[in-house]
Amino acid sequence: MDQLNALPAGAFISTLSGVFEHSPWVAEAALWKRPFTSIDQLHDVMTTIVDQADNTRQLALINAHPELAGKAAVRGELTDESTREQSGAGLNLCTQEEFDRLQALNAAYREKFGFPFILAVRGFDRHGIIANFEARLHHGRDIELSESLQQIYRIARFRLDDLLGR
Repeated sequence: MDQLNALPAGAFISTLSGVFEHSPWVAEAALWKRPFTSIDQLHDVMTTIVDQADNTRQLALINAHPELAGKAAVRGELTDESTREQSGAGLNLCTQEEFDRLQALNAAYREKFGFPFILAVRGFDRHGIIANFEARLHHGRDIELSESLQQIYRIARFRLDDLLGR
């Protein structure tokens, strides 16, 4: 943490910019909360920044996330972090039937809620991801907005742990 705290502003932001998908504004706001004594504290500060953001900014953060096994993955346009996470869950090994099912679930979810399905996939396999997807399609929009942010916070924690060596 001492090295992170000592970084110049630009390097600090650059180092943490991938923690929240395509949303460096979280790292920019966290910069002013230094010094951090632990990964726990840094994560708490970053999630509080998102919690205190307005709905428009929160929705933009949610929409910055790619669909699971979606078009960006097929085109090779995922961030390095998302590529590792989705591959780690075996989404790159889907059968054609599983891939088609995920495509249909992505479309149904986006149609119903207006944003992509988000799941911190670490610890899940393809079958668990599909089951989670199917269950969450029955929720209301407010529940899914909240759940999406909670999943983003889990993703951010995994990324911080990976980045800062925990």
